[in-house]
Amino acid sequence: MPSAAVDITNPNDLARTVSNSLNLSSSPTSTFHSTSPSHSRNAAAALKQLKPFATKDIKVLLLENVNQTGRDILEKQGYQVEFLKSSLPEDELIQKIRDVHVIGIRSKTKLTSRVLQEARNLIVIGCFCIGTNQVDLQFAADKGITVFNSPFSNSRSVAELVVAEIIALARQLGDRSNEIHNGIWNKVSNGCWEVRGKTLGIIGYGHIGNQLSVLAEAMGMAVIYYDVVNLMSMGTARQMPTLEDLLQNADFVTCHVPELPETKNMISREQFEQMRQGSYLINASRGSVIDIPALIDASRTGKIAGAALDVYPNEPGGNGPHFHNDLNSWAVDLRNLKNIILTPHIGGSTEEAQSAIGVEVSEALCRYVNEGTTTGAVNMPEVNLRSLTIDEPNHLRVIFIHRNVPGVLRKVNGILGEHNVDKQMTDSRGEVAYLMADISNVNSKEIQHIVQDLETLSACIRTRALY
Repeated sequence: MPSAAVDITNPNDLARTVSNSLNLSSSPTSTFHSTSPSHSRNAAAALKQLKPFATKDIKVLLLENVNQTGRDILEKQGYQVEFLKSSLPEDELIQKIRDVHVIGIRSKTKLTSRVLQEARNLIVIGCFCIGTNQVDLQFAADKGITVFNSPFSNSRSVAELVVAEIIALARQLGDRSNEIHNGIWNKVSNGCWEVRGKTLGIIGYGHIGNQLSVLAEAMGMAVIYYDVVNLMSMGTARQMPTLEDLLQNADFVTCHVPELPETKNMISREQFEQMRQGSYLINASRGSVIDIPALIDASRTGKIAGAALDVYPNEPGGNGPHFHNDLNSWAVDLRNLKNIILTPHIGGSTEEAQSAIGVEVSEALCRYVNEGTTTGAVNMPEVNLRSLTIDEPNHLRVIFIHRNVPGVLRKVNGILGEHNVDKQMTDSRGEVAYLMADISNVNSKEIQHIVQDLETLSACIRTRALY
């Protein structure tokens, strides 16, 4: 049920008010400006800073050591920013999340329906990483909580790690390094190869796959790839019609796919049988993609000559001696295999990537809080309007998140039609729709009536008023 509108007696009261659900929420008086292309058309006019509430009332919780660049952007808005270096257990997270309006996480924090149900003030989630499978996206959308991520910023870092692992596996560098650390001199060439002239098979030809394709060709490798959609090749790479075709023709196989029901154990016993004898497997995507017991068997029988894993079905919540059989029943067997490179989910863990992610996600969060823009959101329709300017006083921006049911727009337009609507945009994504409208020449009493009328609609999920 939508929460009741906040009673507004005068503009100054509204300026200091943040409702429990942020139904009447708007932008701080900061110097943040959107950089989206639609705003650049109006660059000649100074942008209007939407401003009803005190910025100190906006509480932000950042977990898992979010990069300083992101923290700086949010703190400059005047928000209350609480920063923690690790994730939190679910019960502790529930206690923390009840009072925050914005939360920033990475891959360890699980925002389940149970957690989000308790997030009474939360309006937006920032995933400072590529993946969003740690968030119940549909439940968040149903509560009017928008989710952003960073789909591009760490692509190069992951691609470079995979290149390093290709060479390290081909030369058995992990084993040789471990041996000499233990005082053993073992100079051998048997089973060690150049990567030039070998074939790399990329499963998932997205942002990371594209980057990796270019780097691999620069080292003299032939590149083939498999994707569920037809994609333009980079360089001389060739798309394979089936996964089996790729596995049968690749010396190195690397996975770059999202975590979906269709990708769970997509490399299992049948697929290992299809791979070339003595080939190599790399996974820097999601831990559920590889059937680890099947990989262990394939390594022991010599079907594969090596593997590199950066992700796992279950991962520790923090650093320490936690990668053992209590976490994954096969952990010790995996650790004891030869020519197996195991890394703790560090594909995107470079200074450059984390800095870029911090900027990208924090700016998206600020645009959402300040202007209601959902460009780049992963669970909401992408809606954006040109920024208001100082030449447009007494303007209101209404954001109406609602269930996508027949007749609701007629009712909304019946409410807004009593006023001068300068511009309006709406879009839907599944069962949730997002409407944004700019209304001119409204006073505080009219703003109160507009919000109250919208909140009485049965389809209402969340209403925000920015002015």
